[in-house]
Amino acid sequence: MTAVMLAGAVAGLGVLALVLQFARSGSSGPVGLAALDADRRRVRREAGLLTGRGHDSESLRMRRLGSALRLWLESRGWQLPAPLRADLSVVGRSVEGHLASTAMAALAGLFAPAVMFAPATLLAGSTDLAAPLWLALVGALLGALLPTLQVRSQAQERRRDFRHVVSSFLDLVAMNLAGGRGVPEALSSAAAISDGWAMVRIRDTLATARLQGVTPWAALGELGDEVAVEELRDLAAALALVAEDGAKVRDSLAARATSMRQRELADAEGRAQQRSQSMLVAQLLLCVGFLLFLTYPAVSNILGI
Repeated sequence: MTAVMLAGAVAGLGVLALVLQFARSGSSGPVGLAALDADRRRVRREAGLLTGRGHDSESLRMRRLGSALRLWLESRGWQLPAPLRADLSVVGRSVEGHLASTAMAALAGLFAPAVMFAPATLLAGSTDLAAPLWLALVGALLGALLPTLQVRSQAQERRRDFRHVVSSFLDLVAMNLAGGRGVPEALSSAAAISDGWAMVRIRDTLATARLQGVTPWAALGELGDEVAVEELRDLAAALALVAEDGAKVRDSLAARATSMRQRELADAEGRAQQRSQSMLVAQLLLCVGFLLFLTYPAVSNILGI
């Protein structure tokens, strides 16, 4: 029965591979050129993110593998979800690198159960392959999910740091506007005050907008959409009011910075309370274990164990 199931699974995988191989949809000339231009812009942006930012360097082989996987997925109309792309952007990892890491982790999870349980299976003399097959599938699924979970955890921490930098950036922009500078000069001067990764990201965005002839607030809004930081979108909307309606938003920017700091303080207090509760639970478990250790001899003598 196991051999029949295995043969059916192999045959099904072969049919699926043939269908996926011949299911590629052809694209017209304009669509291909648009895709090529989009790839060039994306590669330039990711090259700026990965160079000199202290992120993990991606090997050339991993990039090639990830590029092949990305092209294979896009040829069939599959794309990564927008929240995952935003997490990758704020972490500073390319889509190709993430796809390659996911594939390698899934492959490692596929063969890990076989490597772990093969000696025991050989010593026991068992020929049942159903359990190792299910373990391999579960290991491959867990391995494929692990890089995404890791990126999501790192993105939460870095996005929290980014919001902290944005609050300081708002204060600096308000101070420069109060000094009589224009909006572009105030933004450039505020972004040049630090060499942190978040401030460097803002500074590179402003420099790219100046070279491409895009307004700084529009570039900051695009950056907010890219990294999923609402505060940057609000800043872009407020600065657009200055350019379009001539509104004075210096007090508004200072108020936004104050509210962001209060929100960050409340978030920090909440995380501190959560960690305090987890430490209390650990202490209670330790006390329960110690009481069980003390009472075990007496209970064993009473019960005659």
